[in-house]
Amino acid sequence: MNRVLILVNITGLIIGISYGLHGPILPVFAKNIIGATYSELGLIGLTNFIPYMFIPLFVGILLDRFNNGYLLAFGTVINSVSIYLLSIAQSVPEIMGFRILTGVAHAFFWPPCEAIISNESTEKNRVKNISWFTMFFVIGFMVGPLLGTVFLEELDITYRILFQITAFILATAIITSILASKRGKKNHHEKFSFSSIKEMKRFPEVIILLIFCTSSFGIILTIYPAFLNDNGMTDTDILYLYFVFGISRVVSLALAGKFARRTSQTLIAATIAVSIGLAMSVVGDSIFVYAAALILMGFGFSIFFPLTLEIILSKTRKGISGKIIGAYETVFGMGWAIGPSIGGPITQSLGDQSPYIVFCIIGIGVTVLAIISRKKLEPEKVLY
Repeated sequence: MNRVLILVNITGLIIGISYGLHGPILPVFAKNIIGATYSELGLIGLTNFIPYMFIPLFVGILLDRFNNGYLLAFGTVINSVSIYLLSIAQSVPEIMGFRILTGVAHAFFWPPCEAIISNESTEKNRVKNISWFTMFFVIGFMVGPLLGTVFLEELDITYRILFQITAFILATAIITSILASKRGKKNHHEKFSFSSIKEMKRFPEVIILLIFCTSSFGIILTIYPAFLNDNGMTDTDILYLYFVFGISRVVSLALAGKFARRTSQTLIAATIAVSIGLAMSVVGDSIFVYAAALILMGFGFSIFFPLTLEIILSKTRKGISGKIIGAYETVFGMGWAIGPSIGGPITQSLGDQSPYIVFCIIGIGVTVLAIISRKKLEPEKVLY
């Protein structure tokens, strides 16, 4: 693995730690300290992900024009500031405003990292390199909750101080981002266009699978911690559960190269795993059931990312890969926004188990679609 890939992986690890450190606690903070309802938790999640529906398109265009490492560093700065600001939030609208900043920053994280990795990879090792990067991020996301338990339980700090610590940890990624910028300077300037949207229309089956996956994932990130809290899980229990969730994701990503040999079958298995995990959440009554549900969903959510990206990149000319990555991440943003925006009101109106029932049923339908479309869910070239 070359120096640039190592630096990008370290950046992913640091950002993952910061997300794991504050992400599972934020819904609990908003509900118990600020007094947010489930509908408001959905709105907080929605405002976090709405920028990701649009900003990646523009970032994708910038990726083909500017140094990817500098764009990554810019996103890291915004991200650090947005998380620090959570420590002074006094109302739901304030949290929503700060999460909009986080959503913008996130659009300057994933696409630049993916573009750097794609530029440093061959078709043969691209899935492996993207999986390794995602795995480093997930390892950080897994370690973050453990650090959170130390800070909250052992050091007895407040949620607000936790957000400040998280922001300073995240800020260290600015250094690795800038160091990774020494390569990959752009010598060509393609015209500003939205041709990538037309390119993505070639992959309707992939888009449907992605929207289901990311919508479900959005609920697990924004509403599920509060759901767990209302069902008897303490702050420490929730952080441990997301640690288990992280382990599942790391193991899945470590095996992504092998799974890529059977892309369509793996994606079908992923939709089944997510659907079962959602169903288990409905009937869950102990930390062990919730852990099993998160293990299944961790596999499904994680394996989707490298395999679907490879399907799209393998069928796209390299000259517009930056724009395609931006469009791909925009689909992610759509799903992440749809999940909380639907899940919050459904929970508020029909009960805390209702979003998991609804998305489980949708998952069954998506699984049927994946089975029917399995030939279209294979990369153009399989070089493993």
